[in-house]
Amino acid sequence: MSSRTPIRSIFENKTLGENFTVKGWIRSVRKSKKFSFIVINDGTCQWNLQAIVDMDTPNYEQVSSLLLDSAISMTGTLVESRGKQPVEMQAKSVEIISATDDTYPLQKKATSLEFLREQAHLRARTQTFGAVFRVRHALAMATHKFFSDKGFYYLNSPIISAVDGEGAGEMFKVSTMDLAKVPVKEGKADHTDDYFGKEVSLCVTGQLEGECYAMALGSIYTFGPTFRAENSNTTRHLSEFWMIEPEVAFADLEEIADLAADYIKYLIDYALKECPHELEFLATREGAPEGLLEMLSHVKDSKFIRITYTEAVEILSKSGKKFEFPCTWGAELQTEHERFLTEEHFKLPVIVTDYPKEFKAFYMKQNDDGKTVRAMDVLVPGIGEIIGGSQREDNLEKLEARMDHDGMDKSGYWWYMDLRRYGSVPHAGFGLGFERAIMYITGMSNIRDVIPFPRTPKNCDF
Repeated sequence: MSSRTPIRSIFENKTLGENFTVKGWIRSVRKSKKFSFIVINDGTCQWNLQAIVDMDTPNYEQVSSLLLDSAISMTGTLVESRGKQPVEMQAKSVEIISATDDTYPLQKKATSLEFLREQAHLRARTQTFGAVFRVRHALAMATHKFFSDKGFYYLNSPIISAVDGEGAGEMFKVSTMDLAKVPVKEGKADHTDDYFGKEVSLCVTGQLEGECYAMALGSIYTFGPTFRAENSNTTRHLSEFWMIEPEVAFADLEEIADLAADYIKYLIDYALKECPHELEFLATREGAPEGLLEMLSHVKDSKFIRITYTEAVEILSKSGKKFEFPCTWGAELQTEHERFLTEEHFKLPVIVTDYPKEFKAFYMKQNDDGKTVRAMDVLVPGIGEIIGGSQREDNLEKLEARMDHDGMDKSGYWWYMDLRRYGSVPHAGFGLGFERAIMYITGMSNIRDVIPFPRTPKNCDF
């Protein structure tokens, strides 16, 4: 097969009069007796390339009868477009690489996102999902660039773990034992002869291992898959998702909050610069949040307001607004509370700090009041919480007391407690669910639509 020129390159350079070979998938065919318009896309950009194929093309009848997403190779001359496109191709020859038939499940007419989830192996061929996954790539590249430029080291934390990093117990078990013949000892599964000789699970976070390496390298970040066995079927939850988790030695809560705000702004700025056409398309599709691009620009250019949890509760209590969930001190802030703070009260992004310890993880630094911990959540207009983090407890005595209070088995965490025995220093970090960031920036309303193959309760196809 002859070499090809990416369609993105054609639109960027617009070299009229030059001959090019493009290869891609058909988006539409408009046929007439003397010529046909064929529109193709090769995945390299949001733009489709329109080509005029004259009836004297040797295989005109076959080409002009092709159906959606047939694959072709087309050679022709780039000319000025007489339509809406900046340029188009006058085709000289068309090679049919692969023709779809009328059983193809996608059609040119509008198709629901729900139906496309059932066709996850094909949905990237639509304009919407092509845009989403090019933005996803850009945000992944932005993440590595942001942290690398700041001197962070990229850490590959393990996917299989013997400890519960969050203490919530919602973990997928990993075993090579015959599930029909699991040995039992004292009423529990006996893992003595299992592959690892103990009970292990898919990790829920890379944070604990990240702390180990921050204690040696100073600043690290993890970026990898994490797993939660939470039986939740909401539009914001996945069983398998990707997390970005920086960890910084000698840092306190204020420093990690600054880093989180800078990171969010960087992601938005990078996406707006690198994927303008994708974001413009996503912002105008049916169901997109109103004023998506304006909201993103507003967050990118805004100061992030900082308040304590106690101050947040006072604001909410005095607002006079009726919430579905009452807001009292000691209760978790709900999305409606977070959105009120960012969209109605401050009209700015907000970082809330110093939450009650009762609903926060065991590893968070305890405040002197005995009631709160050095935790923080970054809230943004449109969705509420987008980042959660904390200063970590660096005092061994306090950490052990908290683990005892939560009824945790400390034996598996001996190495984590060693960090507090040998060269302990103040340190802090945060976690960003990558898919939630993609949702926010693309305006997609369901988290299943920003990951290639979503894993949710009762759903593990593809």
